[in-house]
Amino acid sequence: MPAQTKTKSEFGRLPRWNLDDLYPGPKSAVLHGDLKRAEKAAAAFHRNHAGKVEKMGGDALGAAIAAFEEIDETLDRAMSYAQLLYAANVADAETGRFYQTVQERVTDISAKLVFFGLEINRIDDAALAKKLKSKTLAHYASWIRDMRSFRPHQLSEDMERLLHDKRVAGRAAWNRLFDETMAALRFRVGREELTTEQTLHLLSDSSGVKRKQAAKALGKGLGENVRLFTLITNTLAKDKEIEDRWRSFPRPESSRNLANHVEDEVVAALVAAVKDAYPKLSHRYYRYKAKRMGRKTLDYWDRNAPLPAADDRPIPWRDARRLVLDAYGAFSPDLADVGRRFFDHAWIDAEARPGKASGAFAHPTVPSAHPYLLLNYMGRARDVMTLAHELGHGVHQVLAGPQGHLKCATPLTLAETASVFGEMLTFRALLARQSDPAKREAMIAGKVEDMLNTVVRQIAFYEFELRVHAERREGELSSERIGGIWLDVQRESLGPAIRFEEEYSYYWSYIPHFVHSPFYVYAYAFGDCLVNSLYAVYENAHEGFAARYLDMLRAGGTLHHRDLLAPFGLDASDPAFWSKGLGVVSGLIDELGA
Repeated sequence: MPAQTKTKSEFGRLPRWNLDDLYPGPKSAVLHGDLKRAEKAAAAFHRNHAGKVEKMGGDALGAAIAAFEEIDETLDRAMSYAQLLYAANVADAETGRFYQTVQERVTDISAKLVFFGLEINRIDDAALAKKLKSKTLAHYASWIRDMRSFRPHQLSEDMERLLHDKRVAGRAAWNRLFDETMAALRFRVGREELTTEQTLHLLSDSSGVKRKQAAKALGKGLGENVRLFTLITNTLAKDKEIEDRWRSFPRPESSRNLANHVEDEVVAALVAAVKDAYPKLSHRYYRYKAKRMGRKTLDYWDRNAPLPAADDRPIPWRDARRLVLDAYGAFSPDLADVGRRFFDHAWIDAEARPGKASGAFAHPTVPSAHPYLLLNYMGRARDVMTLAHELGHGVHQVLAGPQGHLKCATPLTLAETASVFGEMLTFRALLARQSDPAKREAMIAGKVEDMLNTVVRQIAFYEFELRVHAERREGELSSERIGGIWLDVQRESLGPAIRFEEEYSYYWSYIPHFVHSPFYVYAYAFGDCLVNSLYAVYENAHEGFAARYLDMLRAGGTLHHRDLLAPFGLDASDPAFWSKGLGVVSGLIDELGA
């Protein structure tokens, strides 16, 4: 791939990432050499260790895990490269073919490693405790702990191999169909044919005419493709139900909670707290906004409209960079130094262009490389917040990297901590610089909307998924029924001040999380409420906070939420924890009302 390139736009020169730090190109001899070596190493690993794990001593088992980690990291490096190349141009058929080929190759190689975790989980607790006296094995204690949490749900080795092998022709194939369909869609807004990302961007435009045109166009386009999206949704929900049944998960969301290392009752407490707060959060805010805009109700396309005093001038990329890094640096120079690497090197792809994956993400790749950020930067204040958010993910991933490949990954509930905290730092820094009352009001309103989108809207998404997956167990759902569930949860969560029209019943179909990561969405609300509580601690006790915060990020996946939050005096299992987090949002709405 070429060196870092920048695309000239009205926002200045936007960076594109350079994936050479992973591999020089799809036909790279290094890439194909890595896959060949991994294939040989996996075969040797299976030959040397299959059927022998339970009898290994602690040192031998620790050495085996280290060998497994090396193979797994090599495979993840290749898969990360293919995923990032594909995300940069989902519409390109050759790139899609390469992505699928690598995915199939990695799946075939890693199938030889499936036995290893299963055999570790068969070790008796007392016998494992003795083995863990070995320092070599104790290094991987947290990884073993998390893997063994799935013991009640693991199947026979043959069944696990079958599920592993079929994934590329099952869930992964439906994911790809969704991605490529969305990338190819164009929506006619006025005289222009726009991508999904460009159309969604117009829903926060200062022009009511443009917002309505974009909303109607989006609804029309999604409606024309809703049969395909309905088929994808039904198929994936059924696929999940079958696997959940075989693995004895009691509810559709249980496997996600276990993967997130969070108890069902903690998630239930979060959901209940947010739903109970709908009237004093979203319902109250949208009444305020309707009144502020001189109306009794808001059309759904006005939900994210800027207030009249909002500054909607495009923010150049260089200014966005400075704003975010200055906010990070005021909190911790060390945090800003890590964040600066993403800009100084070619680790960000910021341009919104046809064929590129929509939305934004931070991909951790592997500890031996570094994360990459994908954005679709359109120059709005919300895009600056998205940059702050994804940079938080990236910094978190860099700081956790020294834990090693098997221990650096953070569960989704805690993975949102650094991202949401980065947003809050940036927002507070921007607000402190603004003295004009009307512009401050617009800024606070924008932040409230972002928080409602993160907390209320994501819990509504979660409720939508719960209802869809529950009803799917009784039979296939029609497009009309899925749309009806969608409208029900939207009305319940957003309140009577928002008015919907028929085409809004199709808006569920563009949400990628429903397809790629079922029940992921509550992690956003978890992270937002957690950060609100964490930020309150920061405001009341600056001394030593930054150091404790960075230590929390460096822990990666080695600690669960109870242990990570304990140094800050917080406990997510306490219902008051969620009330405190939601109180921050309510307080901002109070400030607007005043």
